[in-house]
Amino acid sequence: MDGSVGFVPTMGALHRGHLSLIRRSVEENDHTVVSVFVNPAQFLPGEDLEAYPRREEADAKICEIAGVDVLFMPEISSMYGSDEVKLKAPEYLGYILEGNRRPGHFDGVVRVVMKLFGLVGPKRAYFGKKDAQQLVILQKMVNDLFLPVEIVPVDTVREEDGLALSSRNVYLTPEERRRALSISRSLKSASRLIMAGEYDCAKIAEHMLGIMRDIDVEYVRIVDRSFRPLERVEIQNSIILVAARVGKTRLIDNLWI
Repeated sequence: MDGSVGFVPTMGALHRGHLSLIRRSVEENDHTVVSVFVNPAQFLPGEDLEAYPRREEADAKICEIAGVDVLFMPEISSMYGSDEVKLKAPEYLGYILEGNRRPGHFDGVVRVVMKLFGLVGPKRAYFGKKDAQQLVILQKMVNDLFLPVEIVPVDTVREEDGLALSSRNVYLTPEERRRALSISRSLKSASRLIMAGEYDCAKIAEHMLGIMRDIDVEYVRIVDRSFRPLERVEIQNSIILVAARVGKTRLIDNLWI
């Protein structure tokens, strides 16, 4: 198609977070393509592939109202074949933190995104900053492989109570949701500490863990934009990352400093 193409790859069950990506693309490009594809390659054995929420009709309506030009909803058989050439995530970035917890997950992410870029041919592709590690890996993929695609990071969208929007939030009971709010509270409190002059990462993490004492925290890490661990916060070059389990639901959130 003529003109610039913006691309928003998703796994469906669209919410306001996805809409923020779509709106940016519609504003900044002549055409917008949205894909809905629950990618089996990024799910590990025992993860919630079959249970992952699917709402194709609702997703199509949302895209229509938002001004999307093309909605691409491929079948698995059209995306993957046998004995494929495979692309892998970087050895460091792909296997720390989320990659350590879910080994091979980011291999599946880069495989499908590379395929989608080849099919869509976008000028710009839009990804949420909530999935910080994924975003940084895809930026590196584009740079390393000299792809003519601009990766556009978009700020996390939150509910009024502060909970970061996620398709998995539907799994939370009312009580679990109340406890999950300690994640965003801990990030806000960390921001206030930094604004007050506290840059010691260990002290900030300890403070956050105290706020999240009623949930099962997997990690709190403060890293630079290359995901190298920091001892002291670097303004405009730091990300505070949280992963926690509330009931059976695993949630991630972060704060870009």
